[in-house]
Amino acid sequence: MENAWLGVVSAAHVRLGVAGGFAQVQHGKRHGLDRMRRGDGFAYYSPAETMGGRTPLRAFTALGVVADDATFQHDGAMYPGTSFRPFRRRVSWLDVEELPLDEVKDHLDLTSTPNWGYALRRGLLPLSLHDVGLLRARMAAGTVPAWTSA
Repeated sequence: MENAWLGVVSAAHVRLGVAGGFAQVQHGKRHGLDRMRRGDGFAYYSPAETMGGRTPLRAFTALGVVADDATFQHDGAMYPGTSFRPFRRRVSWLDVEELPLDEVKDHLDLTSTPNWGYALRRGLLPLSLHDVGLLRARMAAGTVPAWTSA
């Protein structure tokens, strides 16, 4: 693995992506997804359970590996009565358990600088290999899976 990424999405939307084998970020925009390559690590951080939700979650909710080099657009409208067709990337999701940010905050490169939370507003940002390795070790359900390309 050469690169890793962090997507910032509600936990409810993360579950849709995990069930469907894809990642979607930045309200379905393509640009950030095009920067990813097959074999890159990918983690989701969920500030809340639902988009715009008032109850904070503040947890890492999914972890996987980008499965191929193709960004694709969802077939048909995602919501009835709309023309919203978001862009996505295929991800091979690992079997992981949710990890509260507070349990690893003091050990992540991501949170080591002042105002680190402001970067999360971008919706997608590079994640250090140190951080994705730490998340993998802490989130793995059962045995720690090896990083492999899908």
